[in-house]
Amino acid sequence: MYFGAFLMLLELLAPGFVIFFFGLSAATVGLCRFAFGEAFSFTWQLAAFSAFSIVYLLVLRRWLRNTFLGGKVEAKTDFDNEYVGRVGKVTEPISPPLAGRVVIGDAEWTASADEPVAAGATVEVISQNNLTMKVKEVK
Repeated sequence: MYFGAFLMLLELLAPGFVIFFFGLSAATVGLCRFAFGEAFSFTWQLAAFSAFSIVYLLVLRRWLRNTFLGGKVEAKTDFDNEYVGRVGKVTEPISPPLAGRVVIGDAEWTASADEPVAAGATVEVISQNNLTMKVKEVK
């Protein structure tokens, strides 16, 4: 039983979340030895340890790993193209190759365009490069 507790504590130092289940198996065998006494011989202890280890690894590992480490969550948002297709207003004129400023939603952004765009014009975002929006005038 002490060996089982030692193995469970050893898991804190080793990655992978595997040693814990061998410790849990050793503790279970220790409880069986306590419950059955001398009838639970060394041969039965080895067999029970092997069986419990396999069962615990197969049944509990995935569930406990997700519980303690968290499940994998994939984001559905494409942050690189989040503003593509949105419409905004030009606040500072865009004169290529110089950039101007546009307001999209409640934020102001640096913007570039292939053609000059006057202040106050309505534009649509056609691409995004980091914090610079490439826009075209909506006519």
